[in-house]
Amino acid sequence: MRRGLGHPELVETHEEHASELASALRAAVAGEVDFSATARALATMDASNYRRVPAGTVAPRDAADVAAVLEVCRAHGATPVVARGAGTSIGGQATGTGVVLDLTRHMGGIVSLDPEARTAVVRPGLVLDRLREAARPYGLTFGPDPSTHSRCTLGGMIGNNACGAHSVAWGTTADNVRSLEVVTYRGERLTLGRDGQGAPAGLLDLADRNLALLRTGYPEGLPRRISGYALDALLPERGRDVVRSFCGSEGTLGVVTEATVSLVPLPAEPVLVVLGYADESAAADAAAGLLPYGPLTVEGMAADLVRGASGLPKGAAWLFCEVDGEAAAAELVRAADALDAAVVREPAGQRALWRIREDAAGTATRMPGGGDAWPGWEDCAVPPARLGAYLREFRALLADFGLRGVPYGHFGDGCVHVRIDFDLWTGKGVRDFRRFSEAVADLVVAHGGSLSGEHGDGQARAELLPRMYGEELVGLFGAVKDVWDPDGGLNPGMLVRPRRLDEGLRFEGLPVVGVGRAAARCVGVAKCRVEGPSTGPGVMCPSYRATGEEKHSTRGRARLLHEMALGEVITDGWRSEEVREALDLCLSCKGCRSDCPVGVDMAAYKAEFLDRHYARRPFARPRSHWTMGRLPGWLAHFGRGLNTVMGLPFAARLAGVTPERTMPRVADVSFVSWFADRASTRPPSLTLWPDTFTNHLAPEVGEAAVRVMEDAGLGVDLPPGRVCCGLTYVSTGQLGAARKVMRRTLDVMGEGEGAGPVVVLEPSCAATLRTDLPELLPDDPRAARLAASVLTFAEALEALAPDWTPPRLDRPVTGQTHCHQHAVLGDAADRRLRERAGLTGELAGGCCGLAGNFGFEPGHYEVSVACAEDQLLPALRAAGDATVLADGFSCRTQIGDLTDARARHLAELLAEGVEEGL
Repeated sequence: MRRGLGHPELVETHEEHASELASALRAAVAGEVDFSATARALATMDASNYRRVPAGTVAPRDAADVAAVLEVCRAHGATPVVARGAGTSIGGQATGTGVVLDLTRHMGGIVSLDPEARTAVVRPGLVLDRLREAARPYGLTFGPDPSTHSRCTLGGMIGNNACGAHSVAWGTTADNVRSLEVVTYRGERLTLGRDGQGAPAGLLDLADRNLALLRTGYPEGLPRRISGYALDALLPERGRDVVRSFCGSEGTLGVVTEATVSLVPLPAEPVLVVLGYADESAAADAAAGLLPYGPLTVEGMAADLVRGASGLPKGAAWLFCEVDGEAAAAELVRAADALDAAVVREPAGQRALWRIREDAAGTATRMPGGGDAWPGWEDCAVPPARLGAYLREFRALLADFGLRGVPYGHFGDGCVHVRIDFDLWTGKGVRDFRRFSEAVADLVVAHGGSLSGEHGDGQARAELLPRMYGEELVGLFGAVKDVWDPDGGLNPGMLVRPRRLDEGLRFEGLPVVGVGRAAARCVGVAKCRVEGPSTGPGVMCPSYRATGEEKHSTRGRARLLHEMALGEVITDGWRSEEVREALDLCLSCKGCRSDCPVGVDMAAYKAEFLDRHYARRPFARPRSHWTMGRLPGWLAHFGRGLNTVMGLPFAARLAGVTPERTMPRVADVSFVSWFADRASTRPPSLTLWPDTFTNHLAPEVGEAAVRVMEDAGLGVDLPPGRVCCGLTYVSTGQLGAARKVMRRTLDVMGEGEGAGPVVVLEPSCAATLRTDLPELLPDDPRAARLAASVLTFAEALEALAPDWTPPRLDRPVTGQTHCHQHAVLGDAADRRLRERAGLTGELAGGCCGLAGNFGFEPGHYEVSVACAEDQLLPALRAAGDATVLADGFSCRTQIGDLTDARARHLAELLAEGVEEGL
């Protein structure tokens, strides 16, 4: 049953209109028209608290397509249209009830770049980082740089008048746009510029009739005034700047199809100065005093946003100040009167520290000690000199309402971001949300501030604009909207004549427990949508980088699960084919568990979905779930006999294995058998976990590990019976079977009282034991004890044999850090061990693309190879004759399948060194 559509005849009318609209659009445009449940579900939300269900989506190919979409929608009952870039808007302005224009698929190019004129002509769907990469060889960049720079689009930045960390030096987006090509809802194509250029009929006359209001109605001394329309840019003394007045209009006036933007010189010698202060207020009070020294950034954050080791100087709050040159850095440190300071010159160190600040938008969504925090009062701004006083009163207001929030942001511009633990699930909580929003709006206005200092008003703050501007100026906003868009077809309900700020919240009707609640944790900041190829240690999201499809991003899958739980757009619940199809290309790499700023764990959600999707339908499962998903059992019962079976004609097809792959061979002698036949040289001090892959498919890894650990003075024993972590059952969504396997394993391991550490050589198995085991068996204390005892090979040597000197191998290495190791285990101990052994070079991040059963399954081969091409294969090609390291069996298998290299576990290299006496 569909929710929210009323009587059956209204549902039928709605669907009939949507069908006619879709047919007309397909006939009129060259781009893709998609009115499917999947497309609609993916566009119901942005990065705000709001949800609106569109009729469908269109990915236009060019400006002519945009005009054609608007013409069709106008002819079909003035169907609303909203332009969308990366969908990271905070106020709800990237959602709509009619047609959503996806400008990222085809309209994301750079038309031209003129380094002499320092300009670029860009399309609206261009990701900011692509423009910055193109400008960098000329020593130039685009000044505004929001923390979402790796996925936000220029069109979205123009729509919201985005700013970023460098606004104290380079201003807002409006300060850096020279001209715009736009299409109005009525199909008029305009070129906007200064001196009234491109103004629609009646706009300048309207401004001239209200000169006094435009001159007195806007607050002064406020560098981050983003709220409302910037109509004061139309004043004669300000050059009748139509393009500037359009920036920040949130898609309510016209659709941008092309923009000419200014570029600025990059600093010749960028130095990051991080200043430590006693608390947030002290940092805020200090920020304005640093501006005369010409910093490029003055960013602020407090300790409650820093999770784990950070490398930050002493203090409980910090200012991140970028300057150009050593002399400027020294001058700033002298002037700062800070508790402590760190001057960071190396690019890698700067990136590491900036990452802490850039992840704050997501990190702030998880409160210290647990609990969720949400946008809703996200980015107000006050005059910089008043920031400290404002923050003190803001903190007091939070306490009055019993709320928690963690302010951070652009302190040099007086702009504060904050996520607050609003209860948006209950009627009382929503009422308190409204009351707080009204109270804090009054506080901002009392300090001479702007309700929005970066992200725009959207639905979240537009209702409160009369408190800031007064009814007369807000009425003028409406008149301007009517001049540009008399039909009201562009993004209605946003900024002008807005919906209520507590209306249409995305939590409404969502179950308070289960996967829907978990998926709601995704706030849409879209770090998973970073375009490839990626660099650095990150993993998320390999399938999105391979396909470029929103439904294959972590956010896209979370949105589909959210809509599945609501049951309006996706109506089949756990039987949903839309969700199954989107999850089919999820590699369960666990990258989102660590790389997603809010810790969305799509691998766990996928396992639960598959378990429920195939419940009571065992024969609907893919064959691979019965073969590779239950591989530990097959190997235990048939051992080497599987080699004969897999050698038979059609065996791979019957086993659900794609023909492009060759199944690994089972070893003649298992690791457990080898270990049983040798005499132990020392009393046991640890238990070595004989995982399925090491035991049956790569016993040489286990043998090498034993030799190394015994050389380190450690006695090794194995469990007293057959054990299995349950990984393959979990990854194929056979959770009932996984729990049975895990319980049998816990029976074998015993109560664990007084037991020593358990060393696991296979990273995916170690990650399963540390995370999935206690999560699937939360009521069994043995699960938590075993999880806590797990060590990786490198961790074991470091913790249990700290005085051991590894063999000095002195050679370059390349290869892959297993994605589960990156996401769950960490690789710090591995890095230290490689350094002590003289193994130089970095291992690639990302995911190898094989991912257990994933790369063996039909239909996955191309994506599997594309994932390997993201980081792994280029790293191998660039490394020449370097030794190839990969601790994961899947990684080694993928490398062997796709290259001539033979990858080895670190234990194998060290064992060779031990035997050679190095």
